[in-house]
Amino acid sequence: MSDLSALLGIEHPIILGPFGGLSSPALTAAVSDAGGLGSFGFYGYDGARIRSTGSQLRRATDRPFAVNIWLPTGDEVAPNAQHSVFAQALQPFYEAVGIGLPARPESYAPSLEEQLDAIWEIAPAVLSVVFGVPDAAVVAEAHSRGIRLVGTATTVAEAVALADGGVDAIVATGAEAAGHRVSFLRAAEESLIGTFTLVPQVVDAVDVPVIAAGGIADRRGVAAAFALGAAGVQVGTAFLATQESASNEAHRRAIRSTAAEDTVLTRAMSGRLARGARNRAVRAIEASGTIAPFPMQNWLTGRFRSAAGEQNLGELQSLWMGQSAPLSRYDTAAEAFAELAQGLPPHP
Repeated sequence: MSDLSALLGIEHPIILGPFGGLSSPALTAAVSDAGGLGSFGFYGYDGARIRSTGSQLRRATDRPFAVNIWLPTGDEVAPNAQHSVFAQALQPFYEAVGIGLPARPESYAPSLEEQLDAIWEIAPAVLSVVFGVPDAAVVAEAHSRGIRLVGTATTVAEAVALADGGVDAIVATGAEAAGHRVSFLRAAEESLIGTFTLVPQVVDAVDVPVIAAGGIADRRGVAAAFALGAAGVQVGTAFLATQESASNEAHRRAIRSTAAEDTVLTRAMSGRLARGARNRAVRAIEASGTIAPFPMQNWLTGRFRSAAGEQNLGELQSLWMGQSAPLSRYDTAAEAFAELAQGLPPHP
């Protein structure tokens, strides 16, 4: 088994799942300071915001941390593609939080180039990517700067593509996991493989360390992941429920009160398939049958979701959580980390 800890410069092979919109410097630092690898999701961040957040992370911890970006898949829509039609379909949600219809932006997300330029400057220990294989120039630039690259796979074929592309480690993320299904070779609906099935097959197929993700929330999940051949674990929901995360009280309550069968895979909030609680907003958008393509839908719903978060209105937020949400019982990141660490195998 590869020594993932040595590769990433950490003490324990426990990685914080990166949250797009819900990452916080405090949580990233707490996991890194505990000896794991804290992560911060940069989805939607422009260069200036990445640089500013990078400075916050450096002040918060002197330990290694990871940052995460979404690779473009080529199917992203332009801002002029029926913006007003899809915005008007969401008008009841804007009204519910007291905001007007959002005007069409110049772009729905910053360019990959802008994000990478800023990431090279802040120089994280690890850059993780989702929705694809980083191109050769990105791999070479990261490695020239001493930055480790971690890719994310939902199928064995994706894992092989990532390994062939030169990443240093691969997150094998099962269908139980919270948030977006980051499939890129086939449709997400055709790539819903459970963690228990996916991890050992990926381990057998690639020669780089494999990090198990999806359904891991306590020492039992960690022990199971290592029994399947994983070299580390990535944990999201259990940390999202802690007080250090950027989730609000409504979201934390929902994580602890939502049964596994009550999470849902939906395109309602972003236009891409993602797992979370089926709240009022999800039900209504799905019933309307009007969902914009990504990233337009993500941007449009983000206007009311952000306001709903400030108002603690859980029924109008993206309540991302995995199927092991009921196991997320710890109030602080330190408590959650200590529980997870109990499932690690003895270090030789």
